[in-house]
Amino acid sequence: MNTLFRTKSPDHLIQEAAAPERQMKRALGPFHLTCIGIGAIIGTGIFALAGTAAAGEQAAAVDSILKTPVMNFIQSWITHAPLVFGRPGAGPAVMLSFIVAGIACGFAALCYAELAAMIPVSGSAYTYSYATLGEIIAWIIGWDLILEYAVGNMAVAVGWSGYFVSLCSSAGIKFPLWLVNDYASAKNILATGGDALATYSSTTLPIIGGHQIALNLPAFLIVAAVTTLLIFGIRESARTNTTIVIIKVAVVVFVIAFGAFMVHPSNWSPFLPTGFGGVMSGAAIVFFAFIGFDAVSTTAEETKNPQRDMPIGIIASLIICTLLYVLMAAVITGMRKYTTYFGDPAAVATAFAAYPVAKALISAGAIAGITSVLLVFQLGQPRIFMAMARDGLLWPWFARIHPRFRTPHNTTIVTEVVVGVVAMLSSISWLADLTNIGTLFAFALVCIGVMVLRKTAPQRPRPFRVPMVPLFPILGVLFCFVLMLSLPLETWGRFFGWLIIGLCIYFFYGMSHSKLRGGLDTGITEDQPPPLIKT
Repeated sequence: MNTLFRTKSPDHLIQEAAAPERQMKRALGPFHLTCIGIGAIIGTGIFALAGTAAAGEQAAAVDSILKTPVMNFIQSWITHAPLVFGRPGAGPAVMLSFIVAGIACGFAALCYAELAAMIPVSGSAYTYSYATLGEIIAWIIGWDLILEYAVGNMAVAVGWSGYFVSLCSSAGIKFPLWLVNDYASAKNILATGGDALATYSSTTLPIIGGHQIALNLPAFLIVAAVTTLLIFGIRESARTNTTIVIIKVAVVVFVIAFGAFMVHPSNWSPFLPTGFGGVMSGAAIVFFAFIGFDAVSTTAEETKNPQRDMPIGIIASLIICTLLYVLMAAVITGMRKYTTYFGDPAAVATAFAAYPVAKALISAGAIAGITSVLLVFQLGQPRIFMAMARDGLLWPWFARIHPRFRTPHNTTIVTEVVVGVVAMLSSISWLADLTNIGTLFAFALVCIGVMVLRKTAPQRPRPFRVPMVPLFPILGVLFCFVLMLSLPLETWGRFFGWLIIGLCIYFFYGMSHSKLRGGLDTGITEDQPPPLIKT
């Protein structure tokens, strides 16, 4: 049992990353890192979830228990009040929901910044947990990060396809139903009928081998395009992401500036229609809109001056996005009564429905936002796999670096195939619910890691220090735990199921191949180490 919690020396982690056969191209500065953070944060969350958080969600009777937040059960047990099913809406106080979610991420961001500056190695929370909490905890975190990056990207790719097909249809370009939807979604569209069928050039599903087929080709192609860019180099990927970020931030600013002139203050009353419980429920929903700032830490080995630049990129991106989110929430709840957004997955577009040009710009911004999220998440996941493979917990083939482009090409390709194929064949909407709880769990453990390392290595140089330790890390853990309790019961069940699968892989493969457990803390990861490339 003691070996399960053996930690890896931060000095050793840094020395491993500095080995010639492992060196990656250092091309990122603070501006690039901030743009990577913004690119990962501003996406479908703000365009789709603000209205849902404001109006709330009602659960059908058949599955009302499973779709009810755990917090509702706790409140009912403590107060002896009747159990409230579903999620209460925050109303105009969704602005506070964004602030609460931003504060929770802020505490975690400070902890990420300290560890990223102190241990500038790829792997994000996985690497930090290995250095502070032990191997078994590191594996659990690495397995959870798959929920944040790979599984989340599957849903994002499907969302990108939906926006793309909608925009093409409005421009007079239509595709066959079977070519732009997975089978389940295609059958649902056919069963529903109505105006939705007018979006497609053909609604007939082809038959192969006696079975109807349908696949979401745009979802696969966008993942393939992003992957190709990532393989060619981090500098090229960062430049592309920066361009996209500028476009979508400009769209968000346009929404705020244009919508501010159409705000009716009467729509903000009552401000707290369901009390503080609605605010917390809304915060648990909009937390998805903040996921991604930690992707900055996965690029530590490609940053010119990680000790200085990593904290800047992490904290600056979170502050900028929180401010934009609160202002946008104020605008859309001020333009329309919050109850009109019930069941609306595109609240921002609905708010501007009377202004076709503005609506088109918002749709373009949504596509730009989703594309940059795909880019950054596809950048982060392979580097998590690479870090785990370096430690022997995954196959060594995953740790190899391209001799010319200095990128983890093997894991990038594997991620593309898995994400692209699943996104092409499945709607996987229920898997996206796992993203929030897995990420919150990772954030909480990073906060704990800061406190542990302050005790075990108090003299270690810290280019950036979290203020008021242990208060801030403890608050980070508490905020994350409360938000986890605000998630539905079924999400907790799926989360524990995911953890069990991950632990089975660890005990059947990772445990026996761990370099730390076997006393092999160093070693060449490539068959033929490429020469050191100076940048």
